[in-house]
Order: sequence, then C-alpha cells, then structure tokens
Amino acid sequence: MTSTAAGPARFREVLAVPEYRALWSSGLISRMGDQLARVALAVLAYELTGSATVTTFTYALTFIPSLLGGPLLGGLADRFPRRRVMIVCDLARALLVGLMALPQVPFPALCVLLLAVQLIDAPEKTARIATTPDVLEARLYPAGVTLSQMTSQLTALAGFGAGGAIVTAAGPRAALAMNAVSFALAALIVAAGVRHRPASRTGRAVSLRETAAGVRLVATDPRLRGLLAFALLATFSIAPEGLAVPYADALGGGAVAAGILLCAIPAGSVVGMYLVNRLSAGPRALAPLAVLSCLPLVVSAAEPGVAVSVAAWFLTGALSAYQVIANAEFVRLVPAERRGQAVGVAASALTAVQGVGVLLSGPLADLAGPPAAIAVYGAAGTVAALLLARSWRL
Repeated sequence: MTSTAAGPARFREVLAVPEYRALWSSGLISRMGDQLARVALAVLAYELTGSATVTTFTYALTFIPSLLGGPLLGGLADRFPRRRVMIVCDLARALLVGLMALPQVPFPALCVLLLAVQLIDAPEKTARIATTPDVLEARLYPAGVTLSQMTSQLTALAGFGAGGAIVTAAGPRAALAMNAVSFALAALIVAAGVRHRPASRTGRAVSLRETAAGVRLVATDPRLRGLLAFALLATFSIAPEGLAVPYADALGGGAVAAGILLCAIPAGSVVGMYLVNRLSAGPRALAPLAVLSCLPLVVSAAEPGVAVSVAAWFLTGALSAYQVIANAEFVRLVPAERRGQAVGVAASALTAVQGVGVLLSGPLADLAGPPAAIAVYGAAGTVAALLLARSWRL
C-alpha cells in the first residue's frame, strides 16, 4: 500500500522503524531519570526553606539555561553529526549529575551543576528532534512526533508519581544517581541503534552570526513565528507544576497530594495527544485548543480541593495537546539544512519562557497565595491565546 493510500499512521508502525525505536527508548530512559531528579530537587528546596519562591526558583533552573543553550548550542546539531552530538551530551550529563549525587556537594553547588546540565540538554534535544524526520518517512512523521511527546508526558507522569515515594525511601541524592545512570544508558542506546549521518552543514564554528541567522529564520517567516507563539503559551500552563507543592499545602494535603497534582497535567496531555493523532487533528485545531487550554486553571482560585483540582489540571493537559500539532508543523516547515538551528531557537525560547513563568509564579504565590497565583496564570493564558487566535492564518 502506498503512503497516500494508507490512512493515518499507527504507533506500532512508527516503532517498527529500528532507528526511531532507538531514539524513542533512549529518550524515555533519560526523561524518567530527569523527572525523578526534578521531584527530588523541588522537595529538597521546600523542605530546607519552606518558601514557594525558593522552590519555584530551583524548579526554574531546569528551564532557564536554555535561553542561552538553545540559540548558541543548538546549531551544533547542524555542524556536527547528530548521532555524535546526542552521545557526547548524554555522557557529559551523566558525569555532571553523578557529581550532583555525591553527598559532599552542597546545595548551592548542586544548583550550579544543574545549570550546566541544562545547558548541555539544548544541543542533545535539538539533535534528537532534527534526526526524527531523517529516520521516518513523511506519512509516519506526525505519528512519530506525537508518540515522542506522549512518551515525554508519560515519563513525566511516572516520574512525578513515583518520585515522592522514591525520594522518601532512598533520599534525593540516590534519585540524582539514578538520573546519572539513565543518561549513560541513553548514550549507549543511541550509539548502538542510530545510524551515523554526516553533518548537514559544513564548517565547525558556532558563532553569534549563525545564532542570529536562526533567530531571523523563525522571526521572518509568518508561519514559523505564529506556530512558535502558540507554543510559547506553555509559559502559563506550566505554573501548576512549579506551585504544586505549596498549592497542595494550601489545600491541606502533603507530599502525596502534591504528587497526584503533578501527575494531572501530564496524564491529560497523554490522553489529548492520543486523541489528536487518532482523529488526525491538523493545524485547524490548533487555535481552538490553545484558547481553551488554560481556562480550567481559573478554578484553582476557589481552592476546590484535590479531586476537583486534579480534574481541572487534567483538562488543561488534554487541551494542551495542540502543542504536538505546532511542533510537527514547525519542524516540517523548516529547511533540512537549518533544522537544528531553528529547532534550537524554538526549543530554547519555549523552555526559557516556561522557566520564567515558573520563576515569576513563586513571588506571586507568596504575595497572593498559590491558588490565586495559578488562577491568574490561567486567565492570562486564555487572554493571550485569544489574541493569537485572532491573527492566526494557516
């Protein structure tokens, strides 16, 4: 059957491609360790300070470095073979996180190491995303993107859900050691399962001029610019993750309630992404889903209890599945020889605004309370999405 005759691709078809399977499984393993480490760091920060500001600042450290890492280092995925970039970055992160797991390392030094780990994350993520269109044919590519993002959410769900129990049983340093092992395993899987391909562009230097060219490419193309703008709405829907611990405390819950709340948005995202792929939702569904995605968070202002909050956050996650549409369209539209650079710019912008969103939510929560802070983010995200939807053109 030809690609045009066959309908929407199924996930089993995507996983039948050996190279994609290696990309997918290595990402799964490293992401699981990453989420476990985030829970450990957030719990440790809140236990030491009792401050929502410090907690969200620590969580934001896992996002903000990409403001520099993506534009400056993302181009490495074009200048060097992408397989090599993934392997070297994963091994470097394994070493750095291994140092973080040592009990002699104080909390401030741990934060510095965390910054370095997140800088290295940018070129690895860019190389992984840019390699995906090379290993999947056009019909399989949208399903491959959806499966990768679903897996990311599932690992976040499992990491957050089990994180509290593992940190309690083994301690935060042991959780960090598990993260280091996950990076090493990811590097081995990529080395064994992904084929070497030459760099997509000649030359070795990654300069500010090259970075500026990547920014220009995105900024001057109305389609790319619009898709990125929709993706950046995640700055509003990310607030509940950074405030889950103090929000659970405001509702009278503890670490278990916080873990359940942290699971809600990733769980909703998995369901939403599955439906987007199953229904073959295309760019026309982007704006409506984006407008509705943050609205359920407004209910948090009423402090409705854990059960209702979980339902509202789950719905936000499900509606946020528009992100998979924006992601697939963005990568599809970028020229292959500029893919790493453009994806690096977009990924860094997305990660950075999420970090800023989390960072600013802490002081707002200390001032007005976590429930009100989350509701403000929900309302602001809805208004921003409405403004984007008015000017969006396919």
